[in-house]
Amino acid sequence: MTEPHLRLGVNIDHVATVRNARGGAYPDPLRAARLAEEAGADGITAHLREDRRHISDADIEGLMGVLSVPLNFEMAATEEMQAIALRHRPHAVCIVPERREERTTEGGLEVAREENRLAHFIAPLREAGCRVSIFIAAEPAQVEAANRIGAQVIELHTGAYCDAHAEGRFSERDAELGRLREMSAFAHSLGLEVHAGHGLTYETTGPVAAFPEVRELNIGHFLIGEAIFRGLKPAIEEMRRVMDEARLQEGAA
Repeated sequence: MTEPHLRLGVNIDHVATVRNARGGAYPDPLRAARLAEEAGADGITAHLREDRRHISDADIEGLMGVLSVPLNFEMAATEEMQAIALRHRPHAVCIVPERREERTTEGGLEVAREENRLAHFIAPLREAGCRVSIFIAAEPAQVEAANRIGAQVIELHTGAYCDAHAEGRFSERDAELGRLREMSAFAHSLGLEVHAGHGLTYETTGPVAAFPEVRELNIGHFLIGEAIFRGLKPAIEEMRRVMDEARLQEGAA
């Protein structure tokens, strides 16, 4: 049986990080988004943070106007971000935890502890036609809670797996990969669409891409860094190749 196409969402946040370091207009995240489309990205991801440290409100406005692929709008569960999402109505919204002092998103959302609040928060987004995703750790309680509150999608946090690989903690890496595999299958069994992302590289993407239940990977920081050395389009094309090869091998197994 042919496995479903594995989508690649390219996160352009850190193009904006470089732009904002000088406070000018370059590099332009919208140009990066268009190049990503040309290179085979199936969607664009952008995280509008409360402190606007990278992506700006104008970037979101511009992306909604120029993209021909879906926009995945990453956002914290705040009234401000809800209002912005309801105004623009992107294809998808991914609810993520957010703390001002963190350098990047450091863990999954604690859905199990905030079920009632999050259920009420995402209801208007679903009614507006946005596909709601919840960014969570690979834990049964979080998967079950995401399902109960009415999310259509979960995105599994792959950061611990990637960190363990980078630091040579291979037994821990394999254990994390096992948890990701198990929770992908569990979430799929509940009727949730499964995505994954955070910290993925050419080395770590293949094993996750091979999970048959995973339908989308969202990758950003590594691709923007790799673009410095090989260019954005070639960097994305290589990631697309890694993903497709892993998928083909899984389908042939």
